[in-house]
Amino acid sequence: MKPFKHRNKRRLVLMGLIIGLLAGCTLAPEYSRPTAPVSAAWPTGAAYGEEKAGAAEKLPWRTLFFDSRMRQAIEAALNHNRDLRLAILNVEKARAYYGIQRSELWPSVNAVGMGSAARVPADLSSTGQAYTSERYDVNLGVSAWEIDFFGRIRSLKDKALEEYLATEQAQRGARILIVSSTAQAYLMLAADREALKTATATLEAQEATYRLIRRQVDLGITSELDLKQAESQVEAARVDVAGRTRAVAQDENALTLLCGAPLTAALPADLNDVAPPGEVSAGLSSEILLQRPDVLAAEHQLKAANANIGAARAAFFPRISLTAAVGTASADLSGLFKDGSGIWSFAPKIALPIFDARTWSAYDYTKAEREIAVAQYEKAIQVAFKEVADTLALRGTVERQIAAQQSLVDAVAETYRLSRVRYERGLDSYLAVLVAQRSLYVAQQGLTSLLLARLANRVTLYRVLGGDS
Repeated sequence: MKPFKHRNKRRLVLMGLIIGLLAGCTLAPEYSRPTAPVSAAWPTGAAYGEEKAGAAEKLPWRTLFFDSRMRQAIEAALNHNRDLRLAILNVEKARAYYGIQRSELWPSVNAVGMGSAARVPADLSSTGQAYTSERYDVNLGVSAWEIDFFGRIRSLKDKALEEYLATEQAQRGARILIVSSTAQAYLMLAADREALKTATATLEAQEATYRLIRRQVDLGITSELDLKQAESQVEAARVDVAGRTRAVAQDENALTLLCGAPLTAALPADLNDVAPPGEVSAGLSSEILLQRPDVLAAEHQLKAANANIGAARAAFFPRISLTAAVGTASADLSGLFKDGSGIWSFAPKIALPIFDARTWSAYDYTKAEREIAVAQYEKAIQVAFKEVADTLALRGTVERQIAAQQSLVDAVAETYRLSRVRYERGLDSYLAVLVAQRSLYVAQQGLTSLLLARLANRVTLYRVLGGDS
Protein backbone atom coordinates (compact mmCIF):
# COMPACT_ATOMS: atom_id res chain seq x y z
CA MET A 1 0.00 0.00 0.00
CA LYS A 2 2.86 2.46 0.74
CA PRO A 3 4.30 2.47 -2.80
CA PHE A 4 0.85 3.21 -4.13
CA LYS A 5 0.38 6.09 -1.67
CA HIS A 6 3.75 7.53 -2.59
CA ARG A 7 2.83 7.35 -6.25
CA ASN A 8 -0.43 9.16 -5.47
CA LYS A 9 1.44 11.94 -3.67
CA ARG A 10 3.83 12.37 -6.56
CA ARG A 11 0.93 12.61 -8.95
CA LEU A 12 -0.77 15.22 -6.79
CA VAL A 13 2.42 17.25 -6.67
CA LEU A 14 2.71 16.97 -10.46
CA MET A 15 -0.87 18.13 -10.92
CA GLY A 16 -0.24 21.06 -8.57
CA LEU A 17 2.81 22.11 -10.56
CA ILE A 18 0.83 21.93 -13.78
CA ILE A 19 -1.96 24.08 -12.36
CA GLY A 20 0.63 26.54 -11.09
CA LEU A 21 2.08 26.84 -14.56
CA LEU A 22 -1.40 27.59 -15.88
CA ALA A 23 -1.40 30.80 -13.85
CA GLY A 24 1.59 32.16 -15.81
CA CYS A 25 1.53 35.19 -18.04
CA THR A 26 0.38 35.22 -21.66
CA LEU A 27 2.27 36.40 -24.72
CA ALA A 28 -0.29 39.10 -25.48
CA PRO A 29 1.19 42.62 -25.75
CA GLU A 30 0.48 44.98 -22.87
CA TYR A 31 -2.68 46.97 -23.58
CA SER A 32 -2.64 50.75 -23.50
CA ARG A 33 -5.66 52.88 -24.43
CA PRO A 34 -5.04 54.97 -27.56
CA THR A 35 -5.14 58.73 -27.15
CA ALA A 36 -8.53 60.16 -28.09
CA PRO A 37 -8.21 61.84 -31.53
CA VAL A 38 -10.53 64.74 -30.60
CA SER A 39 -10.32 67.99 -28.71
CA ALA A 40 -10.45 67.79 -24.91
CA ALA A 41 -13.16 70.49 -24.85
CA TRP A 42 -16.33 71.02 -26.83
CA PRO A 43 -16.29 73.49 -29.72
CA THR A 44 -17.13 77.12 -29.02
CA GLY A 45 -18.44 79.96 -31.13
CA ALA A 46 -21.60 81.74 -32.15
CA ALA A 47 -23.48 78.46 -32.65
CA TYR A 48 -22.77 77.13 -29.17
CA GLY A 49 -23.93 78.12 -25.73
CA GLU A 50 -21.93 77.93 -22.53
CA GLU A 51 -21.66 74.49 -20.97
CA LYS A 52 -21.79 73.93 -17.24
CA ALA A 53 -19.07 72.07 -15.38
CA GLY A 54 -19.74 68.69 -13.82
CA ALA A 55 -21.87 66.82 -16.34
CA ALA A 56 -23.57 63.76 -14.88
CA GLU A 57 -21.75 60.51 -15.54
CA LYS A 58 -25.07 58.71 -15.76
CA LEU A 59 -28.29 60.04 -17.22
CA PRO A 60 -31.17 57.74 -16.17
CA TRP A 61 -34.02 58.33 -18.58
CA ARG A 62 -36.60 58.34 -15.79
CA THR A 63 -35.03 61.51 -14.39
CA LEU A 64 -35.22 63.30 -17.76
CA PHE A 65 -38.58 62.36 -19.26
CA PHE A 66 -41.42 63.73 -17.16
CA ASP A 67 -44.42 63.06 -19.38
CA SER A 68 -46.25 60.10 -17.82
CA ARG A 69 -47.65 58.81 -21.13
CA MET A 70 -44.24 59.01 -22.78
CA ARG A 71 -42.75 57.06 -19.87
CA GLN A 72 -45.39 54.34 -20.32
CA ALA A 73 -44.44 54.09 -23.99
CA ILE A 74 -40.74 53.80 -23.13
CA GLU A 75 -41.42 51.13 -20.50
CA ALA A 76 -43.42 49.15 -23.04
CA ALA A 77 -40.60 49.42 -25.57
CA LEU A 78 -37.99 48.23 -23.06
CA ASN A 79 -40.16 45.24 -22.20
CA HIS A 80 -41.41 44.21 -25.63
CA ASN A 81 -39.21 45.63 -28.41
CA ARG A 82 -37.92 42.78 -30.60
CA ASP A 83 -34.67 44.50 -31.59
CA LEU A 84 -33.78 44.84 -27.94
CA ARG A 85 -34.70 41.21 -27.37
CA LEU A 86 -32.28 40.20 -30.13
CA ALA A 87 -29.55 42.29 -28.49
CA ILE A 88 -30.14 40.49 -25.19
CA LEU A 89 -30.00 37.09 -26.88
CA ASN A 90 -26.72 38.06 -28.53
CA VAL A 91 -25.32 38.81 -25.08
CA GLU A 92 -26.41 35.36 -23.90
CA LYS A 93 -24.73 33.80 -26.92
CA ALA A 94 -21.49 35.69 -26.28
CA ARG A 95 -21.56 34.69 -22.61
CA ALA A 96 -21.94 31.03 -23.56
CA TYR A 97 -19.04 31.30 -26.02
CA TYR A 98 -16.87 32.81 -23.31
CA GLY A 99 -17.76 29.85 -21.07
CA ILE A 100 -16.65 27.45 -23.81
CA GLN A 101 -13.29 29.18 -24.19
CA ARG A 102 -12.73 29.34 -20.44
CA SER A 103 -13.45 25.63 -20.03
CA GLU A 104 -10.49 24.83 -22.30
CA LEU A 105 -8.17 25.71 -19.39
CA TRP A 106 -9.30 22.68 -17.42
CA PRO A 107 -9.12 18.97 -18.18
CA SER A 108 -12.14 17.02 -19.28
CA VAL A 109 -12.56 13.97 -17.05
CA ASN A 110 -14.55 11.05 -18.45
CA ALA A 111 -15.84 8.10 -16.48
CA VAL A 112 -17.13 4.82 -17.93
CA GLY A 113 -18.53 2.02 -15.78
CA MET A 114 -19.60 -1.48 -16.86
CA GLY A 115 -20.81 -4.54 -15.02
CA SER A 116 -21.66 -8.10 -15.97
CA ALA A 117 -22.86 -11.27 -14.27
CA ALA A 118 -22.87 -14.85 -15.60
CA ARG A 119 -24.42 -18.05 -14.16
CA VAL A 120 -22.14 -21.13 -14.45
CA PRO A 121 -24.00 -24.49 -14.11
CA ALA A 122 -22.52 -27.32 -12.05
CA ASP A 123 -21.73 -29.56 -15.04
CA LEU A 124 -19.54 -26.80 -16.53
CA SER A 125 -17.95 -25.71 -13.28
CA SER A 126 -14.42 -26.83 -12.46
CA THR A 127 -15.48 -27.34 -8.84
CA GLY A 128 -18.58 -29.32 -9.69
CA GLN A 129 -20.79 -26.69 -8.08
CA ALA A 130 -22.88 -23.98 -9.74
CA TYR A 131 -21.89 -20.36 -9.08
CA THR A 132 -22.43 -16.81 -10.34
CA SER A 133 -19.49 -14.90 -11.88
CA GLU A 134 -19.53 -11.06 -11.58
CA ARG A 135 -17.27 -8.48 -13.19
CA TYR A 136 -17.16 -4.68 -12.83
CA ASP A 137 -15.03 -2.30 -14.89
CA VAL A 138 -14.46 1.38 -14.15
CA ASN A 139 -12.36 3.67 -16.32
CA LEU A 140 -11.50 7.31 -15.57
CA GLY A 141 -9.66 9.35 -18.17
CA VAL A 142 -8.40 12.78 -19.13
CA SER A 143 -8.44 13.15 -22.88
CA ALA A 144 -6.03 15.44 -24.72
CA TRP A 145 -5.71 18.17 -22.09
CA GLU A 146 -3.49 20.93 -23.44
CA ILE A 147 -1.25 22.36 -20.73
CA ASP A 148 -1.28 26.09 -21.41
CA PHE A 149 2.40 26.88 -20.77
CA PHE A 150 2.51 29.79 -23.21
CA GLY A 151 -0.96 31.26 -22.66
CA ARG A 152 -2.55 30.34 -25.98
CA ILE A 153 -5.79 29.17 -24.40
CA ARG A 154 -5.82 32.00 -21.88
CA SER A 155 -5.41 34.50 -24.70
CA LEU A 156 -8.36 32.97 -26.53
CA LYS A 157 -10.31 33.06 -23.27
CA ASP A 158 -9.46 36.75 -22.80
CA LYS A 159 -10.48 37.44 -26.40
CA ALA A 160 -13.83 35.74 -25.83
CA LEU A 161 -14.31 37.72 -22.59
CA GLU A 162 -13.68 41.06 -24.31
CA GLU A 163 -16.03 40.13 -27.15
CA TYR A 164 -18.66 39.24 -24.58
CA LEU A 165 -18.16 42.59 -22.81
CA ALA A 166 -18.40 44.36 -26.18
CA THR A 167 -21.71 42.61 -26.78
CA GLU A 168 -22.91 43.72 -23.35
CA GLN A 169 -22.10 47.31 -24.26
CA ALA A 170 -23.93 46.84 -27.56
CA GLN A 171 -26.97 45.72 -25.60
CA ARG A 172 -26.68 48.80 -23.36
CA GLY A 173 -26.44 50.96 -26.45
CA ALA A 174 -29.51 49.24 -27.86
CA ARG A 175 -31.48 50.06 -24.70
CA ILE A 176 -30.44 53.72 -24.87
CA LEU A 177 -31.37 53.83 -28.55
CA ILE A 178 -34.77 52.28 -27.83
CA VAL A 179 -35.42 54.86 -25.10
CA SER A 180 -34.44 57.80 -27.30
CA SER A 181 -36.18 56.45 -30.41
CA THR A 182 -39.43 55.93 -28.50
CA ALA A 183 -39.28 59.43 -27.03
CA GLN A 184 -38.51 60.88 -30.48
CA ALA A 185 -41.39 58.96 -32.04
CA TYR A 186 -43.73 60.17 -29.29
CA LEU A 187 -42.69 63.80 -29.90
CA MET A 188 -42.98 63.35 -33.67
CA LEU A 189 -46.53 62.08 -33.26
CA ALA A 190 -47.40 65.10 -31.11
CA ALA A 191 -45.86 67.49 -33.66
CA ASP A 192 -47.63 65.88 -36.61
CA ARG A 193 -50.94 66.00 -34.75
CA GLU A 194 -50.37 69.70 -34.13
CA ALA A 195 -49.50 70.18 -37.80
CA LEU A 196 -52.70 68.33 -38.73
CA LYS A 197 -54.68 70.70 -36.50
CA THR A 198 -53.14 73.68 -38.28
CA ALA A 199 -53.82 72.15 -41.70
CA THR A 200 -57.44 71.37 -40.75
CA ALA A 201 -58.00 74.89 -39.44
CA THR A 202 -56.53 76.31 -42.65
CA LEU A 203 -58.81 74.09 -44.74
CA GLU A 204 -61.87 75.23 -42.78
CA ALA A 205 -60.87 78.88 -43.27
CA GLN A 206 -60.33 78.29 -47.00
CA GLU A 207 -63.72 76.61 -47.34
CA ALA A 208 -65.44 79.49 -45.51
CA THR A 209 -63.71 81.99 -47.80
CA TYR A 210 -64.70 79.96 -50.86
CA ARG A 211 -68.35 79.96 -49.80
CA LEU A 212 -68.24 83.73 -49.24
CA ILE A 213 -66.68 84.41 -52.65
CA ARG A 214 -69.17 82.09 -54.32
CA ARG A 215 -72.05 84.16 -52.92
CA GLN A 216 -70.32 87.29 -54.11
CA VAL A 217 -69.97 85.83 -57.59
CA ASP A 218 -73.66 84.91 -57.59
CA LEU A 219 -74.44 88.52 -56.68
CA GLY A 220 -72.05 89.82 -59.34
CA ILE A 221 -69.86 91.57 -56.78
CA THR A 222 -66.60 89.76 -57.65
CA SER A 223 -65.16 87.90 -60.59
CA GLU A 224 -65.03 84.21 -61.45
CA LEU A 225 -61.23 84.41 -61.25
CA ASP A 226 -61.35 85.05 -57.51
CA LEU A 227 -63.63 82.04 -57.11
CA LYS A 228 -61.22 79.76 -58.99
CA GLN A 229 -58.29 81.04 -56.97
CA ALA A 230 -60.17 80.33 -53.75
CA GLU A 231 -61.12 76.89 -55.03
CA SER A 232 -57.49 76.08 -55.83
CA GLN A 233 -56.52 76.99 -52.28
CA VAL A 234 -59.24 74.74 -50.88
CA GLU A 235 -58.04 71.76 -52.89
CA ALA A 236 -54.43 72.42 -51.95
CA ALA A 237 -55.45 72.51 -48.28
CA ARG A 238 -57.31 69.21 -48.68
CA VAL A 239 -54.19 67.62 -50.16
CA ASP A 240 -52.17 68.85 -47.21
CA VAL A 241 -54.72 67.59 -44.66
CA ALA A 242 -54.67 64.15 -46.29
CA GLY A 243 -50.86 64.09 -46.16
CA ARG A 244 -50.81 65.18 -42.53
CA THR A 245 -53.43 62.55 -41.67
CA ARG A 246 -51.25 59.88 -43.27
CA ALA A 247 -48.19 61.13 -41.35
CA VAL A 248 -50.06 60.84 -38.03
CA ALA A 249 -51.15 57.28 -38.85
CA GLN A 250 -47.57 56.34 -39.78
CA ASP A 251 -46.27 57.89 -36.56
CA GLU A 252 -48.71 55.76 -34.57
CA ASN A 253 -47.55 52.66 -36.46
CA ALA A 254 -43.89 53.50 -35.80
CA LEU A 255 -44.59 53.98 -32.09
CA THR A 256 -46.46 50.66 -31.97
CA LEU A 257 -43.52 48.89 -33.61
CA LEU A 258 -41.07 50.39 -31.12
CA CYS A 259 -43.27 49.47 -28.17
CA GLY A 260 -43.79 45.94 -29.46
CA ALA A 261 -47.56 46.16 -28.85
CA PRO A 262 -50.40 48.68 -29.25
CA LEU A 263 -50.30 51.37 -26.59
CA THR A 264 -53.12 51.44 -24.07
CA ALA A 265 -52.25 54.92 -22.78
CA ALA A 266 -53.75 58.00 -24.40
CA LEU A 267 -51.57 59.61 -27.05
CA PRO A 268 -50.68 63.33 -27.10
CA ALA A 269 -53.03 65.74 -28.81
CA ASP A 270 -50.24 68.14 -29.82
CA LEU A 271 -46.88 69.49 -28.61
CA ASN A 272 -48.55 71.63 -25.95
CA ASP A 273 -49.94 68.40 -24.50
CA VAL A 274 -46.43 67.01 -23.83
CA ALA A 275 -44.35 67.68 -20.72
CA PRO A 276 -40.94 68.71 -22.14
CA PRO A 277 -37.90 66.54 -21.33
CA GLY A 278 -35.38 67.91 -18.85
CA GLU A 279 -32.25 69.81 -19.83
CA VAL A 280 -28.99 67.85 -20.22
CA SER A 281 -25.50 69.32 -19.80
CA ALA A 282 -22.50 67.94 -21.69
CA GLY A 283 -20.02 69.35 -19.16
CA LEU A 284 -16.75 71.02 -20.10
CA SER A 285 -14.72 67.96 -21.11
CA SER A 286 -15.21 65.55 -24.00
CA GLU A 287 -13.80 62.74 -21.83
CA ILE A 288 -17.37 61.74 -21.07
CA LEU A 289 -17.46 60.19 -24.55
CA LEU A 290 -15.18 57.38 -23.37
CA GLN A 291 -18.15 56.00 -21.41
CA ARG A 292 -20.48 55.83 -24.40
CA PRO A 293 -21.61 52.24 -25.09
CA ASP A 294 -20.37 52.23 -28.69
CA VAL A 295 -16.96 53.63 -27.65
CA LEU A 296 -16.66 51.08 -24.83
CA ALA A 297 -17.69 48.30 -27.22
CA ALA A 298 -15.01 49.41 -29.69
CA GLU A 299 -12.43 49.41 -26.90
CA HIS A 300 -13.40 45.88 -25.85
CA GLN A 301 -13.04 44.78 -29.46
CA LEU A 302 -9.59 46.38 -29.45
CA LYS A 303 -8.68 44.45 -26.29
CA ALA A 304 -9.97 41.26 -27.92
CA ALA A 305 -7.72 41.85 -30.93
CA ASN A 306 -4.84 42.51 -28.54
CA ALA A 307 -5.44 39.18 -26.79
CA ASN A 308 -5.65 37.40 -30.13
CA ILE A 309 -2.07 38.48 -30.84
CA GLY A 310 -1.05 36.53 -27.72
CA ALA A 311 -2.72 33.41 -29.06
CA ALA A 312 -0.97 33.86 -32.42
CA ARG A 313 2.41 34.31 -30.72
CA ALA A 314 1.88 31.18 -28.63
CA ALA A 315 1.43 29.19 -31.84
CA PHE A 316 5.20 29.53 -32.41
CA PHE A 317 5.92 27.55 -29.23
CA PRO A 318 5.40 23.84 -28.43
CA ARG A 319 1.97 22.59 -27.43
CA ILE A 320 1.99 20.07 -24.59
CA SER A 321 -1.06 17.93 -24.04
CA LEU A 322 -1.65 15.19 -21.49
CA THR A 323 -3.75 12.08 -21.62
CA ALA A 324 -4.26 10.28 -18.31
CA ALA A 325 -6.31 7.24 -17.42
CA VAL A 326 -6.99 4.99 -14.44
CA GLY A 327 -8.95 1.78 -14.54
CA THR A 328 -9.75 -1.43 -12.63
CA ALA A 329 -11.45 -4.73 -13.16
CA SER A 330 -12.60 -6.11 -9.83
CA ALA A 331 -15.62 -7.37 -8.00
CA ASP A 332 -14.71 -4.96 -5.19
CA LEU A 333 -14.29 -1.39 -6.45
CA SER A 334 -12.72 -0.31 -3.19
CA GLY A 335 -9.65 -2.36 -4.17
CA LEU A 336 -8.64 0.48 -6.43
CA PHE A 337 -7.87 2.55 -3.38
CA LYS A 338 -6.90 -0.19 -0.90
CA ASP A 339 -4.49 -2.57 -2.53
CA GLY A 340 -3.22 -0.56 -5.51
CA SER A 341 -4.76 -2.89 -8.08
CA GLY A 342 -5.81 0.13 -10.16
CA ILE A 343 -4.01 0.72 -13.44
CA TRP A 344 -2.67 4.28 -14.04
CA SER A 345 -1.29 5.70 -17.24
CA PHE A 346 0.03 9.13 -18.29
CA ALA A 347 0.73 9.91 -21.92
CA PRO A 348 2.19 13.39 -22.43
CA LYS A 349 2.28 14.63 -26.01
CA ILE A 350 4.50 17.44 -27.27
CA ALA A 351 3.83 19.09 -30.62
CA LEU A 352 6.91 21.00 -31.79
CA PRO A 353 6.15 23.76 -34.29
CA ILE A 354 7.97 23.49 -37.61
CA PHE A 355 8.15 26.35 -40.06
CA ASP A 356 4.63 26.94 -41.31
CA ALA A 357 3.75 29.90 -43.50
CA ARG A 358 0.21 29.79 -42.18
CA THR A 359 1.43 30.43 -38.62
CA TRP A 360 3.33 33.52 -39.72
CA SER A 361 0.38 34.68 -41.81
CA ALA A 362 -1.95 34.17 -38.87
CA TYR A 363 0.35 36.29 -36.71
CA ASP A 364 0.47 39.05 -39.33
CA TYR A 365 -3.31 38.81 -39.60
CA THR A 366 -3.79 39.38 -35.85
CA LYS A 367 -1.49 42.42 -35.93
CA ALA A 368 -3.41 43.91 -38.85
CA GLU A 369 -6.66 43.09 -37.05
CA ARG A 370 -5.45 45.05 -34.02
CA GLU A 371 -4.59 48.09 -36.14
CA ILE A 372 -8.06 47.91 -37.66
CA ALA A 373 -9.54 47.79 -34.15
CA VAL A 374 -7.48 50.85 -33.16
CA ALA A 375 -8.79 52.76 -36.19
CA GLN A 376 -12.36 51.69 -35.41
CA TYR A 377 -11.99 52.78 -31.79
CA GLU A 378 -10.64 56.18 -32.82
CA LYS A 379 -13.40 56.55 -35.43
CA ALA A 380 -16.04 55.73 -32.78
CA ILE A 381 -14.71 58.58 -30.62
CA GLN A 382 -14.65 60.99 -33.55
CA VAL A 383 -18.23 60.11 -34.54
CA ALA A 384 -19.34 60.53 -30.92
CA PHE A 385 -17.64 63.94 -30.72
CA LYS A 386 -19.33 65.09 -33.94
CA GLU A 387 -22.76 63.92 -32.77
CA VAL A 388 -22.45 65.80 -29.49
CA ALA A 389 -21.05 68.92 -31.19
CA ASP A 390 -23.89 68.93 -33.74
CA THR A 391 -26.45 68.52 -30.98
CA LEU A 392 -24.91 71.35 -28.95
CA ALA A 393 -24.90 73.57 -32.06
CA LEU A 394 -28.61 72.95 -32.54
CA ARG A 395 -29.31 73.67 -28.89
CA GLY A 396 -27.31 76.89 -29.10
CA THR A 397 -29.29 78.22 -32.05
CA VAL A 398 -32.79 76.76 -31.84
CA GLU A 399 -34.06 79.29 -29.28
CA ARG A 400 -33.05 82.16 -31.56
CA GLN A 401 -34.74 80.40 -34.48
CA ILE A 402 -37.95 79.92 -32.51
CA ALA A 403 -38.01 83.58 -31.44
CA ALA A 404 -37.47 84.73 -35.03
CA GLN A 405 -40.03 82.27 -36.39
CA GLN A 406 -42.62 83.40 -33.85
CA SER A 407 -42.05 87.00 -34.93
CA LEU A 408 -42.46 85.88 -38.54
CA VAL A 409 -45.75 84.15 -37.75
CA ASP A 410 -47.05 87.26 -35.99
CA ALA A 411 -46.01 89.52 -38.88
CA VAL A 412 -47.50 87.27 -41.56
CA ALA A 413 -50.70 86.86 -39.54
CA GLU A 414 -51.08 90.64 -39.47
CA THR A 415 -50.31 90.79 -43.20
CA TYR A 416 -53.04 88.22 -43.82
CA ARG A 417 -55.53 90.20 -41.72
CA LEU A 418 -54.79 93.45 -43.51
CA SER A 419 -54.94 91.84 -46.95
CA ARG A 420 -58.39 90.44 -46.13
CA VAL A 421 -59.58 93.87 -45.02
CA ARG A 422 -58.27 95.47 -48.21
CA TYR A 423 -59.92 92.78 -50.34
CA GLU A 424 -63.26 93.12 -48.56
CA ARG A 425 -63.12 96.89 -49.14
CA GLY A 426 -62.30 96.38 -52.80
CA LEU A 427 -58.85 97.94 -52.48
CA ASP A 428 -56.85 94.87 -53.52
CA SER A 429 -57.23 91.62 -55.46
CA TYR A 430 -57.85 88.25 -53.87
CA LEU A 431 -54.39 87.12 -55.01
CA ALA A 432 -52.82 89.14 -52.17
CA VAL A 433 -55.05 87.32 -49.69
CA LEU A 434 -54.02 83.95 -51.11
CA VAL A 435 -50.32 84.76 -50.90
CA ALA A 436 -50.61 86.02 -47.34
CA GLN A 437 -52.65 83.03 -46.22
CA ARG A 438 -50.24 80.58 -47.77
CA SER A 439 -47.30 82.37 -46.20
CA LEU A 440 -48.99 82.24 -42.81
CA TYR A 441 -49.61 78.50 -43.12
CA VAL A 442 -45.97 77.82 -44.05
CA ALA A 443 -44.75 79.99 -41.18
CA GLN A 444 -47.00 78.19 -38.67
CA GLN A 445 -45.78 74.77 -39.81
CA GLY A 446 -42.19 76.00 -39.62
CA LEU A 447 -42.75 77.10 -36.03
CA THR A 448 -44.12 73.64 -35.18
CA SER A 449 -41.01 72.02 -36.70
CA LEU A 450 -38.72 74.24 -34.60
CA LEU A 451 -40.65 73.53 -31.40
CA LEU A 452 -40.27 69.82 -32.16
CA ALA A 453 -36.54 70.30 -32.84
CA ARG A 454 -36.07 71.95 -29.44
CA LEU A 455 -37.69 69.06 -27.57
CA ALA A 456 -36.10 66.36 -29.73
CA ASN A 457 -32.69 67.97 -29.22
CA ARG A 458 -32.88 67.22 -25.50
CA VAL A 459 -33.61 63.58 -26.26
CA THR A 460 -30.74 63.46 -28.75
CA LEU A 461 -28.30 64.96 -26.25
CA TYR A 462 -29.30 62.26 -23.76
CA ARG A 463 -28.46 59.61 -26.37
CA VAL A 464 -25.21 61.00 -27.77
CA LEU A 465 -23.80 61.51 -24.27
CA GLY A 466 -24.36 57.80 -23.58
CA GLY A 467 -27.31 58.23 -21.25
CA ASP A 468 -28.08 55.44 -18.83
CA SER A 469 -30.96 53.10 -19.59
